[in-house]
Amino acid sequence: QVQMLETGGGLVQAGGSLRLACTASGFLFDEYAMAWFRQAPGKEREGVSCISKSGGSTNYADSVKGRFTISRDNAKKTVYLQMDNLKPEDTAIYYCAADFLFTDYCKASSADDYDYWGQGTQVTVSS
Repeated sequence: QVQMLETGGGLVQAGGSLRLACTASGFLFDEYAMAWFRQAPGKEREGVSCISKSGGSTNYADSVKGRFTISRDNAKKTVYLQMDNLKPEDTAIYYCAADFLFTDYCKASSADDYDYWGQGTQVTVSS
């Protein structure tokens, strides 16, 4: 069955870094665009970043541009999110998600577009 396991969350001070990883199984990973979403308490789930199935195309939310970097290793069926210069407003549960697409691009504007989801990992940034 489909499994997506996120790791790497934790507590960090503002200005610090974390690297999230999401390892998938049960589907053809290299046929799916991958994304990271996050949800803070009392807020809707929002797209943070996405990467196309080849890794050749990426997109970022304006709030994380220049601070976060998404990457993937199709041989390891893993997608990563390197988060630098973290801010308290980055505090949220971070979810990885998979979207089957025929073309090599991605978008993370709507959670409804995504087929598979991980359970989430908590990221807390203290001021």
